[in-house]
Amino acid sequence: MRTFALALCAVAVSLPRPHARKASWQLVPSAASVPRARRLVCGQLAEWGIDEQGETARLLVSELVTNALRHAWGPIRLAVSCGEETLRCEVNDANPVLPRVRDIDEDEEGGRGMYLLDVLSDRWGSERTLLGKVSWFELSVPARLDGTAA
Repeated sequence: MRTFALALCAVAVSLPRPHARKASWQLVPSAASVPRARRLVCGQLAEWGIDEQGETARLLVSELVTNALRHAWGPIRLAVSCGEETLRCEVNDANPVLPRVRDIDEDEEGGRGMYLLDVLSDRWGSERTLLGKVSWFELSVPARLDGTAA
């Protein structure tokens, strides 16, 4: 009888909790990490059933990873988490200088990454960490027809 109770408890503990969906990956500091980051995020969102945010998340993750490659050094960590109403994507790098939205000339070819974050995300920001900084954005998770979050 005791064995049955323990086995039942182990099953209950191992079930995934939809409000605690998280994934992270270490990226090498090379241009190949940008398309890899896009694939990882899109694949994870599809696995979680929230691919409606895939295109926006893909674009914004590209911008954050590219920003880390251009302005930081060392390894980069990409993390995504999904709560009941919010998808959050984070990129950690070793440079403590925080990004900011710049005024750009329409003829410039770059410098629009933080502007895109500002326009396309629900919220975004960056904070210094012990090892550099984390830059992040959040997107709303669409509700399902039954009223629950995807």
